[in-house]
Amino acid sequence: MNISKNQLKLITSLSQKKYRQKHKLFIAEGIKVVQEFLNSKFKLEMLFCIDSVLFDVSEEKMTVISEVELKKISTLKNPNKVLALFKIPEGQEFVNKGFCVALDGVNDPGNLGTIIRLCDWFGVEELICSKDTVDCYNSKVVQASMGSLTRIAVRYLDLENFINNSKLPAFIAEMDGENVYKTTLPKEAILLMGNEANGVSAKLKNLIENSISIPRFGKNQATESLNVATATAVLLSEFRRN
Repeated sequence: MNISKNQLKLITSLSQKKYRQKHKLFIAEGIKVVQEFLNSKFKLEMLFCIDSVLFDVSEEKMTVISEVELKKISTLKNPNKVLALFKIPEGQEFVNKGFCVALDGVNDPGNLGTIIRLCDWFGVEELICSKDTVDCYNSKVVQASMGSLTRIAVRYLDLENFINNSKLPAFIAEMDGENVYKTTLPKEAILLMGNEANGVSAKLKNLIENSISIPRFGKNQATESLNVATATAVLLSEFRRN
C-alpha cells in the first residue's frame, strides 16, 4: 500500500514543533524504540513498516510500505524498518517530591535524549525543563532516549517559579562550585543543569545557594568543560551513591 499525499504531508510537518503541538503527534522510528512505545501507555496513531509480521498491530493502524517509501518519510540516514506516529499525552501535575533533574535551556536533542535515558537508569522519574529547552518529542530526542521517554515524565515549566515554590534543596552544576566528591548530598533534591554554551542563567543562579562541580584531573587542566549529558551522568551517580 502506498503512502497517501496527506499522510506524507502530515509526517513531514511533524519535524516542526508547532505542527507536533497542532496535531498532538510525534514520530518514533526503529524496531526497538517503536516497540517500547507500543508496550507503554502511549497511544498509537499509525504505523508504517516494511513487514506486517514485525508488530502485533491492528490492520487499520498499520500500513505496509516499501523501503523506498520508508526512506522518503524517515528522519534517519539509515531507516530501520518502521516509522510510527504516537499521540502526545496530556500533561500531568508535577509531584514535587523525591529527587528530580531540571534543565535550563538545553538545546541539543541528543543531550536531552541522553539525559532522559540517564534519568531512567538512575531512577529519576521526573525531568523538569525550562520552556526554551528543546522539545522532548523532537524526533532526534525520541531516538536518543531509546524508549526511556515512555518511563520518564518530562515537564516544561517556568523554572524560576518551580524552584521558588519547591521545598526541595536545589543544586546547581557549575565550574567553580564545591567539589562534588567532597560534598554531602541529600537523597531528595533538585539537580539543575544548564545550557551547553552558557550554563545556568543568572536569574536562576541567584535563587540557588548550593553549587557543585566535577573536578578536573588532567595534568594540563586544558579541557574547558564537560558535555552537559556527561556531567549529568557523573552527578547523578554521586547523588545516588551518597
